Amino acid sequence: MSGSFGERLSAAFERAGHLCVGIDPHPYLLERWGLSDSAAGVRDFGLRVVDAASARAGIVKPQVAFYERHGSAGFAALEDVLAAARSAGLLVIADAKRGDLGTSVEAYGQAWLTPGSPLEADALTVSAFQGVGSLEAPAALAIAGGKGLFVLTATSNPESVGIQTAVIARGEQAGRSVSASIVAEVNSWNRKPLGDIGVVIGATVALGDYGLSDSDLAATPILAPGFGHQGVGFDALHTVYGSAAHNVVVSSSRAILDAGPDGITDVIRAQTRQLAEVFSA
Repeated sequence: MSGSFGERLSAAFERAGHLCVGIDPHPYLLERWGLSDSAAGVRDFGLRVVDAASARAGIVKPQVAFYERHGSAGFAALEDVLAAARSAGLLVIADAKRGDLGTSVEAYGQAWLTPGSPLEADALTVSAFQGVGSLEAPAALAIAGGKGLFVLTATSNPESVGIQTAVIARGEQAGRSVSASIVAEVNSWNRKPLGDIGVVIGATVALGDYGLSDSDLAATPILAPGFGHQGVGFDALHTVYGSAAHNVVVSSSRAILDAGPDGITDVIRAQTRQLAEVFSA
């Protein structure tokens, strides 16, 4: 591994496009794929998705919760999936949404971002409910080790709107929405052309409703759920993210995985092609 996370993400965009294939072994998908709802089943599922994504996409995003539900055996299965994905040359975003403070959040960073760790990934999703400053230790670890973070900012679930659009009453970010304050603090860690610390902004949200504009995100990686299964088409990329669309990691999970083991490679190819057309328009 060489270069910063932002540099490697830019290289993945250039080499393979913006598609990020989710690895979400829902119980119904395991059954549809002919696999057991067990650690062995989620391992096999993940390895099959990695094999399908290899050479057809540049990024994968395992959803940690579906592995964690199987306990220690599930984590062992996840370790195999993470290792296989990174060995295949895929950029790996561990969707764990960790959040804490002090030495606890530092330990989360060490678990997921330390080179050679059993759970090593290229980036980790994190929560800043305790304040973006609480993430200083994993952010420093990420930047020093060529890794990345994606901080939950404006998520696609409707329950989040009240909190994420609320206006901060005190401190340096007073007068900004919670989402806008997260972006501002994340940007203080980043450098152009593309930083190492990103944000999660769902494709189902309108930036203006959250006090955001595309100019705020010029050097910020954006992990974007909400495409496909949640009803947003790839042709909305420029409408939603404006000039920041070129920074977007387009996450697609169930819209790909529903195709089953026999159809997944064709869907990945098709979605990669569709995104290439969107970005070339």
